[in-house]
Amino acid sequence: MFRKILIANRGEIACRVIRSAHRMGAAAVAVYSEADANAMHVAMADEAVLLGPPPVQESYLLIDKIIEAARRTGAEAIHPGYGFLAENAAFAEACAAADITFIGPPASAIRAMGEKAAAKALMQKANVPVVPGYHGDDQDDDVLAGAAEEIGYPVLIKAVLGGGGKGMRQVNDPGRFANALKGARREGLSSFGDDKVLVEKYLERPRHIEIQVFADQHGNVVHLFERDCSVQRRHQKVLEEAPAPGMTPEMRRTMGDAAVAAAAAIDYVGAGTVEFIADVSHGLSEDAFFFMEMNTRLQVEHPVTEMITGQDLVEWQLRVAAGEKLPLSQDELVIDGHAVEARIYSENPQKKFLPATGTLHRLRPPAESAHLRVDTGVREGDEVSMFYDPMIAKLIVWDRDRPAALRRLHDALVRYEIAGVITNVNFLAAVAAHPAFAAGDLETGFIDKHRDDLIPAPGAVPDQALALACLDMLLARQGHAAPADPHSPWSRVDGWRLNDQGHDELSFLDDEGGDITVAVHYPAAGGYRLALPGGDMLANGEIDDGGTLWADLDGLRVRAAVVHDGDRVTILSGGRSHRIERVDKMALHDVDLEEGGKVTAPLPGKIVQVQVGLGDSVKKGEALLILEAMKMEHTITAPRDAVIAGIPFGPGEQVEEGVELILFEAEVE
Repeated sequence: MFRKILIANRGEIACRVIRSAHRMGAAAVAVYSEADANAMHVAMADEAVLLGPPPVQESYLLIDKIIEAARRTGAEAIHPGYGFLAENAAFAEACAAADITFIGPPASAIRAMGEKAAAKALMQKANVPVVPGYHGDDQDDDVLAGAAEEIGYPVLIKAVLGGGGKGMRQVNDPGRFANALKGARREGLSSFGDDKVLVEKYLERPRHIEIQVFADQHGNVVHLFERDCSVQRRHQKVLEEAPAPGMTPEMRRTMGDAAVAAAAAIDYVGAGTVEFIADVSHGLSEDAFFFMEMNTRLQVEHPVTEMITGQDLVEWQLRVAAGEKLPLSQDELVIDGHAVEARIYSENPQKKFLPATGTLHRLRPPAESAHLRVDTGVREGDEVSMFYDPMIAKLIVWDRDRPAALRRLHDALVRYEIAGVITNVNFLAAVAAHPAFAAGDLETGFIDKHRDDLIPAPGAVPDQALALACLDMLLARQGHAAPADPHSPWSRVDGWRLNDQGHDELSFLDDEGGDITVAVHYPAAGGYRLALPGGDMLANGEIDDGGTLWADLDGLRVRAAVVHDGDRVTILSGGRSHRIERVDKMALHDVDLEEGGKVTAPLPGKIVQVQVGLGDSVKKGEALLILEAMKMEHTITAPRDAVIAGIPFGPGEQVEEGVELILFEAEVE
């Protein structure tokens, strides 16, 4: 077994690997960028080596620097995690050349499955069913468009080296094919260094079911059952579970055998996942599933497999890489219970899941137990950076059956407290409680199908949330009042007025910019009487040392957290999160009457393409430019009909959040 390993990754997966390495008695070396100098994975490691500036091309993707870091620290092996260099054949070869063990498959296997068209040809030879499509080398636009016509719309364009939804476009009619092809090529080139694509039939009611496989260096291959990853947004997984709902023993055996055959066909070694798409138009069927791709690495969602099998897959990786045989045979592997994983992201579901950056001013996960696990790479006070994936944590629950596991998942999400960034926690809780999800009625279009239920339109801030925000402010003000003369009535903070019944007013803006005013009165009996939009409410309570508010609202006892970030206030209570902005009516503010017509950067990023020119007339909703941020492309559209008056930035330029990207000519009255 290895005495020291280096983890060529960051965040949650680096922390995950370090835990298993330490448990097995191995020292762990971290690598980090300048942005990650104080990151959790750096703090957990025994040693850490700086790679370079924050951009991944200047740090986490530098093969030579990572190899040198392993040599410098005496690491015998390198674990690539997932993403970054995990499926880079050149990296695996560089490790071998440096006499360092790569904890993953051989370079030949990575190459075999990394080029999607060639991989599907290999699978056909191994009698693994594949989705109908065009996987040829001729990349002429007309050839690809003709293939799409022959396959029949809708089709899916996919970068041959793609993954995680990058370089992927769904096209429903021929008129949209050309632009979608350009986008897929551009994103494939940007993310993977290759703009080749393939075209496949888009299944109308697909389920994404994948099989975890493992192989050792002695010719043994097993599968550790399936995971269902059908709940997705932007072609990226959000919720995963094992076993798959509705899976029969016969279909599990058929899919498992196909996955093992796929791994054996390329002489695979280590952990891998064979991903299938199942057409569930008529339910799960043994003759209606197709090979999509094989991920030649550990998957993000591997914890659900660990929870139902009782195995540590990172430990399996280390043992196999060290030359040991697989710890268990196929007959010894069994499924115990049901597990679900929810990926908690810093993103805004109400704005098409747009990623968000910011500081985690409050981060309080539910307590871990045999039923609940939290895999994360951040702590309270850490920053969600523009440079990396916006995932905050993975919440994994286990119970004896699926209904019990879903109840645990919903309860845990309700208890998860995050403030400082917008997150998808409320959205995930809505999915966990949705009747269709509970019934196992799953497909990759689940979110779009139930969007109105899962992502309701913004509404008024509830009175209870407003009361909690006001109470927190009033208690904090009361606790921090330190007058020079404590006996002077002018130093009181209870609204006292000479010859008058005094009151205060607290003013806020909601997320839509609406004004909210709450009048605060001070009853003789104590506490506060709040004049809320829905009526009066008596409020009292206290804030404990951990910053938790214990409130009494008209006799209802409520626990909450109210987090302040400048004027922004986040109220966390009862599994819901509400954000408002405190307004100081006495302060002077600049007013921009044209703010609603501006085109500004929704988050920091890089301009990829400008699609308009000076003097062009554009219609509301028309694409103006493409911004790349947090590993994804975002199309910026016109907020109104207008004429382009200025284009401050060009392709390749970095922009900060809030800067104006396109200037419009003034509207004529």
